[in-house]
Amino acid sequence: MTAASSSPASVPATGTVTTSVPARLDRLPWSRWHWMIVIGLGTVWILDGLEVTIVGNVAGRLAEDGSGLDITSAQVTGLAAALYVAGACTGALFFGRLTDRYGRKKLFMVTLAVYLAATALTALSFESWWFFLFRFLTGFGIGGEYAAINSAIDELIPSLYRGRVDLIINGSYWLGAVGGALLSIVMLDTDIFPKDLGWRLSFALGVVLGLVILLVRRHVPESPRWQFIHGHGEAAEVLVSSVEREIEREKGEPLPPPRGEITIEQRKSIGFGLIAKTVFTRYPRRSVLGLSLFIGQAFLYNAITFGFGAILTKFFDVPTGSTGYYFAVIAAGNFLGPLLLGKLFDTVGRRIMISSTYLLSGLLLFGTAWLFDRGSLTATTMTACWCVVLFFASAGASSAYLTVSEIFPMETRAMAIAFFYAVGTAAGGISGPLIFADLTESGVVGDTVLAFQIGAALMCAAGLVAAFLAIKAERRSLEDIATPLSVTQAPAPAQTRS
Repeated sequence: MTAASSSPASVPATGTVTTSVPARLDRLPWSRWHWMIVIGLGTVWILDGLEVTIVGNVAGRLAEDGSGLDITSAQVTGLAAALYVAGACTGALFFGRLTDRYGRKKLFMVTLAVYLAATALTALSFESWWFFLFRFLTGFGIGGEYAAINSAIDELIPSLYRGRVDLIINGSYWLGAVGGALLSIVMLDTDIFPKDLGWRLSFALGVVLGLVILLVRRHVPESPRWQFIHGHGEAAEVLVSSVEREIEREKGEPLPPPRGEITIEQRKSIGFGLIAKTVFTRYPRRSVLGLSLFIGQAFLYNAITFGFGAILTKFFDVPTGSTGYYFAVIAAGNFLGPLLLGKLFDTVGRRIMISSTYLLSGLLLFGTAWLFDRGSLTATTMTACWCVVLFFASAGASSAYLTVSEIFPMETRAMAIAFFYAVGTAAGGISGPLIFADLTESGVVGDTVLAFQIGAALMCAAGLVAAFLAIKAERRSLEDIATPLSVTQAPAPAQTRS
């Protein structure tokens, strides 16, 4: 790397630099260093899954006399769920802007701390308003996590593996959901814990796990791509060189030469006006794609995640303490989707896989709604149907985060993730729980069928949009998919678009 100045790495510099850092990162083979990134950043999704699933499964218990809160099941799965999502949307926008300005590492430490504090205070709820407030603040922290972590993951993982790794990490949410479902069975057993204690301990356990993740995350580095653009070029060079030496020792052979360089004008920060202009003026078709994918999956997932337990208890007379068994099954199906299908997003391609997973899940959900309306399902067969639907939907939903994190310029990445997550989730994720809770609370089969059909239609619509607008991003450099705003010279021929 050559630079216009030799400022210390800790002080942001400005000037023109030519760097091969992106190409050097993309040509790295998979290594222990990459596993450290995955564990340090991806495990928070397990916490999110644990959190959301516990709330869905304890809804019935919180509404019972003696729980310690004066609250109804519909308020937990409706109002509290909507507040959690509203907090996530707000947090994504707030922390997303800071992530692009101050770096990935600082913000993914701060957002996890906010999440942990709010979860701990949720466990101490003594009035419904306190529960609602800290559900909002828990979401506020987790929304910031989405922006900071997806940015860091895509910028640190080699292009050959980026799709599958991103999908599996986002899909790991469902490992937490399995844990939350099984944990709720134990915590809701009144032979073990009193009614007003078990649900509190469920939240407290999430805090303990989060503290462990916080310790691991300290070792995850800043994104070298962020560093060289924001005036920390020497720090980026030192970091990448150390990683290369570490991997060469691990593999016992020299790395292949990088395949290109880019020349950029370093900046300390990027104005919000330039970010907005870039996203909506330069890439309007990509913006439509991002919104479509997020709205479809947000309605489906936030409604069902928060409301599945209520369906089991209301329509199939499943005891509140047993809903966790059923939810663990569909959560396992959700994780298997990204795990088994993830590699195809890097080989078969983004457009085919994104559109097909959305369309298949939507069509299968229409079929589930038809069977439910006919009275042909039991609690077991309903769970089996949802397991199949969500096998495909989970891979599709994870690809929404992958898509918006790789199709916009590096300087806008965290803010783009935040914006599309916030707007799409606000449209689908806030309305979803409210509509779903209202429809299922009526106890009328036709109302719940309508909720299923709305979710199915939105998934199918998003799949059709992806069929026409999805970007060929598989195995391509991020700088090739969307040229950084700071570039003053086009990438070398080896990096040009295929």
